[in-house]
Amino acid sequence: MNTLDTGWRMPAEWTPHAATWMAFPHNRMLWESEWGVSLADVQQDFAAVANAIARFEPVKLVVDPAALDRAGELCAGNVELIELAIDDSWCRDSGPSFVCHPQLGLAGVSWRFNAWGGKSAYAQDASLARRILDGLGLECFGVPLANEGGAIHVDGEGTLITTESVLLNANRNPGLSKAEIEALFARLLGVTRTIWLPGDPDRVTGDMTDGHVDGVCAFARPGALLLDATRDTTSAYAEVVRENRRALELALDARGRRFELIELFDAGEVAPEEGVFCASYTNFYIANGAIIMPAYGVAADDAAAATLARAFPAREVVPVRIDHLAHGGGGVHCITQQQPAWPARR
Repeated sequence: MNTLDTGWRMPAEWTPHAATWMAFPHNRMLWESEWGVSLADVQQDFAAVANAIARFEPVKLVVDPAALDRAGELCAGNVELIELAIDDSWCRDSGPSFVCHPQLGLAGVSWRFNAWGGKSAYAQDASLARRILDGLGLECFGVPLANEGGAIHVDGEGTLITTESVLLNANRNPGLSKAEIEALFARLLGVTRTIWLPGDPDRVTGDMTDGHVDGVCAFARPGALLLDATRDTTSAYAEVVRENRRALELALDARGRRFELIELFDAGEVAPEEGVFCASYTNFYIANGAIIMPAYGVAADDAAAATLARAFPAREVVPVRIDHLAHGGGGVHCITQQQPAWPARR
């Protein structure tokens, strides 16, 4: 008997959603001074993602009071604006990870969010998950683990994939062991096997997450992964890609399966020579009936869309341009968080 099994499970992203949660950008200093892009352009990218998802399911957009009018101008009528004070706009990381229980229903996990190891202000975002769950009238499991939603992927069958460069980083969980983290995942998310990838231990990408797994790979289904790949074979980043692939080639999932690895080549040609830029197509989002895919207006978009269409034949692939958003180091998956439908439906 597994004494860590509490009955709570984090469903896979492809299970039906009640809604998608997002947070609208408003921090001009962060986007324009630190990342060198216009806040107005970034807001248009975010709204384009929200409007694309809203074709398929409800979108709940958290908006700081300072940006309420701007969000209202850009977002379609079926995007619900929820006024809450926030610091930043990465709802995958600061929002709740929703979990389900066969008798107790829906709840959420509030990780200890510290802005990727204290890399930006987070006084408001540290409590965002709890405030969202309070607004929904759902139980909130507050935990001491410094973690972000973009640092974990689950298949709904007991497998979780994460990276050592994030969760074992001294800026998140100093002194915490793999075994202690795995026990938390077992109790909170129903995980029976945690797969540890190296991630980006030397911060080659430069993004402030330290190597989130949602820039490395994504589940297409249990036993199959879409894997970030690059045609540049000589760079330091190519070595990061190879090391993560090697770890996945050696791994077994919770059912004892080897992974089918499906290469999803990045849009490396659009990344600037200096600065942060998310060019990974693995940072897509699975919505009800759709795949919301990051796009950059280059030929690689078409190749990525074709790969995703083969991986998800029952879903419409919807490319959304994120040229400005990508300068913040994130993509479509980084700004979205799924709320599962409950009671569960197929």
